[in-house]
Amino acid sequence: MLRQTFQQKLLQKLSPAQIQLMKLLQLPITSLEQRIKEEMEINPALEDASMDEEMPTEEKDEQDEDSSDDAADEMDDSLDGADNEKAAKDELSPEDYLDDDDEIAYYKLQVNNKGKDEDKEMPMASSVSFQETLFSQLENLELTEQQKIIAEYLLGCIDEDGYIRRELSSVVDDMAFSQNVTTNLEELEAVLQMIRDEFEPVGIGAKDLQECLRLQLDRKKYTEARALALQIVNEQMEEFSKKHYSKIARHFNLTEEQIKPAIDEILKLNPRPGGSVKDAQRNMLSIIPDFILSNNNGVLELTLNSRNAPDLHVSKLYQQMLNEYSSRKDKTGQEAVQFVKQKIEGAKSFINNIKERQNTLYAIMHCIMEYQKEYFLNGDELLLKPMILKDISDRIKLDISTVSRVTSTKYVQTNFGTILLKSLFNEALTNDEGEDVSSKMVKKIIFDSIEAEEKKKPLTDDALTKVLNAQGYNIARRTVAKYREMLDIPVARMRKKL
Repeated sequence: MLRQTFQQKLLQKLSPAQIQLMKLLQLPITSLEQRIKEEMEINPALEDASMDEEMPTEEKDEQDEDSSDDAADEMDDSLDGADNEKAAKDELSPEDYLDDDDEIAYYKLQVNNKGKDEDKEMPMASSVSFQETLFSQLENLELTEQQKIIAEYLLGCIDEDGYIRRELSSVVDDMAFSQNVTTNLEELEAVLQMIRDEFEPVGIGAKDLQECLRLQLDRKKYTEARALALQIVNEQMEEFSKKHYSKIARHFNLTEEQIKPAIDEILKLNPRPGGSVKDAQRNMLSIIPDFILSNNNGVLELTLNSRNAPDLHVSKLYQQMLNEYSSRKDKTGQEAVQFVKQKIEGAKSFINNIKERQNTLYAIMHCIMEYQKEYFLNGDELLLKPMILKDISDRIKLDISTVSRVTSTKYVQTNFGTILLKSLFNEALTNDEGEDVSSKMVKKIIFDSIEAEEKKKPLTDDALTKVLNAQGYNIARRTVAKYREMLDIPVARMRKKL
């Protein structure tokens, strides 16, 4: 039986412009630049004035002609599928889509010591990938055509740490099915051994950590310490990984002092030969800060990185086209106006979102600067106040998710280094005097205590808890363990040294 009922619902929907703004807020500078380029390719009504200034006049004229032709072609394509009746009924008001005198954001009025001719390109060191480094070394081996195919396939099986963790028997089967290459286990092992013996970094192609360390020790010059180190790796690898040095010493009928040179030899080896290449490549990249915070004689001055404020505007060509087509009364003119209006609307919406992004970024960073003023003036982490996302969102009346989007990937350049905003947020703890203190201070005490500990008898989590309790911080052992892990510090047993 059919019934009519009344329902009351409260819904909240985001418009496309709001969704676009949320995505723009999350982007760091390098990604923002790429996003702007993509939008300019999609929407020819959007232009970057700074690019026009750098372009010679002749090239600019040629580009305008090309843009005009492209716009006409794109318009023709769009008009083929337009709804003529709907376009004819729409009210046209070209003045609504022309440039207005936008209000200048207050942060743009601040003094910036960078000139107009600032180079916006960040030079990056060129590098080759880990796999390319390996394949380039194939020329150093004397291989038959069959062996070269096998070697190339084996290099493709090496993971990012530098290991081949696959069973060689399965590699034989894969080569037969996918490469149509018939080989056997003996031939495969022979080629792999050549890679292990000749390739750099040393240890590449090992099946596990034990073999990786053995390969590195084999290439070292003979010494008594190196010989004992090789024995430890071959016979006592499990005990070594657990740092049970006393058991290793008893196994070889030696004292801990006598095995110390051999242990030191092993500790100098690289457990991730592939990772070392990737880390070196990663270090070549530069972090581009989103904010610049300077201390001018005790006065903090905050500016946005100029890359965050591109000079975008609506294309004059499209504005002229809108005026020209709006004067025509035929259906083709109405359809053309509808197309141009759509492009100009998209460009203005994107420009407004970029400006809103700038204002939001500045407001959040300015609030953080005022909240952590003592820290930014001195650079001492112990001066960091307890601060969570809600503290900032309540002050500037923005949603916590917006603050999170801005702070999760943005960096600020200060007089004492470039800092990830996310790292400034920390929990509040209460000491014996009832005062709220930052968890950063507790982490600092843990870090300093571990740095000063006797490495033969490193401090356990229980010992670190007692150190903190003695200084007035009533913290449980599990909390100390959590902070130690956040500092990327291993447990006491793994920090032990002879």
